[in-house]
Amino acid sequence: MARSYRRIQQYEKEILELKGKGLTLREIEERLGFTHKQLHNFITRYNANQRKIVAGIEIKPKGRPRKDGTELPPSVQQLSKVVQLLYEMSRKDAKIKALEMENELMRDFLSLTERK
Repeated sequence: MARSYRRIQQYEKEILELKGKGLTLREIEERLGFTHKQLHNFITRYNANQRKIVAGIEIKPKGRPRKDGTELPPSVQQLSKVVQLLYEMSRKDAKIKALEMENELMRDFLSLTERK
């Protein structure tokens, strides 16, 4: 019986090990609790990515590009998704703080020059 939704990529290593041992998709499904469609789609995507790697084709990241056009630093990219999100939040907080300080400086300047 299939379980509720789980990220199948987290089980990539186990699936490939079981497939390497010669187990059928049905046996792997029963062991790990995935549906046939989930496992079949995963294997198809995995094989397509492997073919791209062998052919030297770049595997592009999914989703929208970042708004500021920059990528995360390589040291952060290697960390878990939660840590990456925390890093992004701290960068946004730092940016907000810098903008608030700049705004305060502008206000002080305008008040000193006797403008509103």
